[in-house]
Amino acid sequence: MKEAEIAQLLPEVFQRTVGPRSVLRSALAAMEQLHGPAEEILAQIDSIPDPHRTPDAFVAFLARWVDLERIFTEAAARAPDAIEVPISTGLGRLRQLIQMAARLSRWRGTAFGLRSFLETATGVTGFEIEEEVVEEGKVKPFHIRVRAPKTVEEHRPLIEKIIEVERPAYVTWELVFDG
Repeated sequence: MKEAEIAQLLPEVFQRTVGPRSVLRSALAAMEQLHGPAEEILAQIDSIPDPHRTPDAFVAFLARWVDLERIFTEAAARAPDAIEVPISTGLGRLRQLIQMAARLSRWRGTAFGLRSFLETATGVTGFEIEEEVVEEGKVKPFHIRVRAPKTVEEHRPLIEKIIEVERPAYVTWELVFDG
């Protein structure tokens, strides 16, 4: 807010005393400078909840809003104020997960939801969910096998954490890297 705009908010008796070298003019100039930083933030407030436009330091905070903290690294989960990338695939992937959070939440506990979550988190397609795992000629009940591309093996801890939190609660699982 500019000095003249602030002066307009004052009672008329004060407005008459605002002269070029008055104490009130100096106070208004100081008020203008104090309002500056807050006005800059308010001018771009719509970028704060947008995962693709928010500052890097705010991305992890946004992820907590949509319950993605459950896939963070242990260090990031313990230190919520730390400026570190909370997942191994980077901030870009986390921004994408935040954008997709509502859709992914809708499919939680399904093979489609698990595959979508893994592909969004890693940026790689080709995950397969085997819901009928056959061992020794028999179907292993309540068990799934997740087949992941070999190219994402470096993100094994993240993938395992995602499988653990996104699979149906009654199902055991195994992870296999193909290729």
